Amino acid sequence: MDNWDEIRTAYHVARVGTVSGAAEALGVHHATVIRHIDALEERLGTKLFQRHARGYTPTEAGEDLLRVAQATDDQFSQLAGRLKGRGNEVGGELVVTSLGGYSPLLVPILTEFQAEYPEIIVRYLTSDRLFRLEYGEAHVAIRAGRAPDQPDNVVQAFTTQQTTLYASQSYVDRYGCPKNWDEFHKHRFVGADDPKSRAPFAAWMREHVPAQNIVFRSGDVHAQRRAIQEGAGIGFMSVLHAREVGGLIEVTEPREDWAVPLWLVTHMDLHRTTKVQAFLTFLKARVRELDAAS
Repeated sequence: MDNWDEIRTAYHVARVGTVSGAAEALGVHHATVIRHIDALEERLGTKLFQRHARGYTPTEAGEDLLRVAQATDDQFSQLAGRLKGRGNEVGGELVVTSLGGYSPLLVPILTEFQAEYPEIIVRYLTSDRLFRLEYGEAHVAIRAGRAPDQPDNVVQAFTTQQTTLYASQSYVDRYGCPKNWDEFHKHRFVGADDPKSRAPFAAWMREHVPAQNIVFRSGDVHAQRRAIQEGAGIGFMSVLHAREVGGLIEVTEPREDWAVPLWLVTHMDLHRTTKVQAFLTFLKARVRELDAAS
């Protein structure tokens, strides 16, 4: 691609969603923005945006191009900061991704980090899909399970999420609390809706709890947690989240085979940037404090 200005223009249009907003961000006339988009689409032979009354929405081809543009723009910004002697500043967007179930751990830390670095704009993305760091979809990914092995990523052991079975007081008042695993067949459970879930505790429940006893099932971990709190049944919850919620009864002690290892993943191109290193250092320190307090 021989015209970075056109790509940069397309990136800003996708970021703000309008021609006028992109023109203001770039300091150019709106006609220049339109001309750049038209020229880029003609050169690539495909539509990058769907035009509608509210603005511009990237097509699938546009999303592919813009992920690369975002990563490149971020690297240029870091380079410019170092060249201008501002390499110690921490600002701009910080994009962090994880499974939604780890938000009780991460959201307080992200909030504290943003408070310490007010120039940071936090974007916390939660999804079951793997965001592609090589396309600049995220700066830092927290991933669970086996150590990730994608090429060009820097992978670091992070922490282990302890998990066990909990019940609400209302459930215990109504159904009692199992004294041992032999009594599980007498009780009601909350579980995942995915019969192929690879989470170690989900696999354990499939093997040890009769299917008919799993009376509340959901693919949304937040719904599962709320169902446990509301007394729908006994279910798995992280020790950290159960402690924050309060009022829950631990049915059995956490087991090692229910624990989930978490990994910090960054792309090698952005791993050493000031912003990413500042966040990784902050995140590790905060989690060490939480582990020491537990």
